[in-house]
Amino acid sequence: MNIAFVNSTHKWGGVKTWVLGFAEQLALRGHSVAVWGRQPAFVEKARERVGHGESVSFGPDFNPVAVLRFMWEFRSRRVQVVIINVGKDLTTAGVAAKLLGIPVVQRIGLPRDIPYTKKVDRLHNWIKPVFLCPCEYIRDGFVKSLPYVTREQTKVVLSGKTCSSHPLGLNRPLRFVCSSQLNHDKGHKDVLNAMAELEGRFECRILGTGKIEQELKDLSANLGLNDRVEWTGFTTDVPGHLRECDVFLLPSYSEGLPNTLLEAMAEGLIPVARDVGGVREVWPDELAEFLLHPKAGAEEFRAALEKLLNLPDEQILALKEHARSACRNRFELQGRAEELEQWLALIA
Repeated sequence: MNIAFVNSTHKWGGVKTWVLGFAEQLALRGHSVAVWGRQPAFVEKARERVGHGESVSFGPDFNPVAVLRFMWEFRSRRVQVVIINVGKDLTTAGVAAKLLGIPVVQRIGLPRDIPYTKKVDRLHNWIKPVFLCPCEYIRDGFVKSLPYVTREQTKVVLSGKTCSSHPLGLNRPLRFVCSSQLNHDKGHKDVLNAMAELEGRFECRILGTGKIEQELKDLSANLGLNDRVEWTGFTTDVPGHLRECDVFLLPSYSEGLPNTLLEAMAEGLIPVARDVGGVREVWPDELAEFLLHPKAGAEEFRAALEKLLNLPDEQILALKEHARSACRNRFELQGRAEELEQWLALIA
């Protein structure tokens, strides 16, 4: 197949990681894959991993220059299916594909990714895309959010990760890690308050930046955690940090299917998280006690972490292997790419 991926977003996020992972796997499986995007770093990564990455200026909705360019590119490359995100992808590449009679797949990242408007209703009913969702939770919410979309117009393919193969080890003291953006909705305050009450020895590494970074650092200092919490700031080597840790913290108040959780489980970290969004769909039964209820607070996180701190080494290693095995069994990237490939063959 000749497959096109188009992404018009400005910032790096989970959808770009998804595009690069699946585009690379489809290329390895012998398909001709082309990637267009707006962010320079994304385009460069696509060139490295997929063999094609091209910058494009999308302009306003229905920009005739962008539409004509995509028509020319799709025709010259004999594209058979176009996979887009939300936003200007639909009003440029989606329009071009429709005019050429090429099927359009629109990837949905969150249940309400696309606000319901008459304009979107008319556009969807003209282009008639099929919708690709990374988990059942997102599909259910998405179908409810747009009255003209049916489940038959959607497909679920779990997001995928490449599972690590190195022997799992552990640190003493145990090392926690959190890789969510430092924003209010990610719940960092709860885990900081939980860690302040822990009796056992531990270290914690908090990756990334965000709107409340300084507020969280001040809270950490006031709680007396500065000697146990390391703030890395922005990093492009999340997997490298994960491999050096043991327990992954995901205290988010809401999620879709969090890329950060999948990354951590693929590296064999024990996850401790709230039961929100699609988290349960990839959670191993053996770690059920560390999947906390959606309204869990600092006390519930403290109890879960306290239990881990008191487990012997062999039990910690067994739990880490359960997490990585869940990756192999449920969302290993090669298997999910094969599932996507088979579905695309039906609609192309």
